[in-house]
Amino acid sequence: MEWILNKKELPKLCEYLDLKNHRGIYLFSGDLASGKTTLIQAMVASLGSKAKVTSPTFLTALEYGNQIYHYDIYNKDLEKLFALGFLEEIEKEGWYFIEWGDENLAKILKQIGLPFWRIIIHIESKGRKYCIEESLCTH
Repeated sequence: MEWILNKKELPKLCEYLDLKNHRGIYLFSGDLASGKTTLIQAMVASLGSKAKVTSPTFLTALEYGNQIYHYDIYNKDLEKLFALGFLEEIEKEGWYFIEWGDENLAKILKQIGLPFWRIIIHIESKGRKYCIEESLCTH
């Protein structure tokens, strides 16, 4: 599924994803400044949270309450994250928004059977193109 949307139209994408009924792992990839954090802000708001959403770049993870988690794994060593219990964390009940969730992480999640959505963002002249892939998810 592909969508071309501007920032004001992001609630449409959140509505399509039906986030309130689809807890789980959401991987986001795209160039720097492509809008990963902006989309996550819209998603967190669609879940009813009033939390201030910022990129957790230097902290790796932020929690917004109500089982909503936001990770930035840019340039993070997956092996080290796994050693720290990252996989065990994202297996728990909740929403896990993971910036820079690349092919390597997607491959591992597929291998262990964890369902996830992958959202790839491309900059377009009239907004952003959001390509949504579902892996092992039912919608």
